[in-house]
Amino acid sequence: MKKTVLLVVMLTLLAFVSGAIAAAPPTAATTAPAPAAPASTAPAKMDKFSGAIKSVDAMAKSLVVVKGKAEKTFMVSADTKITKGKEALKLEDLKAGMNVSIEYKKEMDKMVAGAIKVSAPKAAPKK
Repeated sequence: MKKTVLLVVMLTLLAFVSGAIAAAPPTAATTAPAPAAPASTAPAKMDKFSGAIKSVDAMAKSLVVVKGKAEKTFMVSADTKITKGKEALKLEDLKAGMNVSIEYKKEMDKMVAGAIKVSAPKAAPKK
């Protein structure tokens, strides 16, 4: 009789312990996903470049801007905002010789323009 009571107590204890382990919340180490790389979660830093347009290629959706001896080629995406004052422009409206200020981000080996602001050409110095 004592053996039967002891067996029942042990089985009951085993059932409670098993239930407690199964109901316990999983530890953070087993459920937390691996942290993502910081570069993929941080937004890309926007750089600026100003100069005069050397050429515009509407088919390739790119433009070349020069300032002194520095020459950079920028890709234009569907998200690129092109403005002159408060007026919105299209890539086709840009012409060689226009002064622009470009905010861009570097993606792989390309520079993608986020915003292009066209400014009035500087007046020629008076003689």
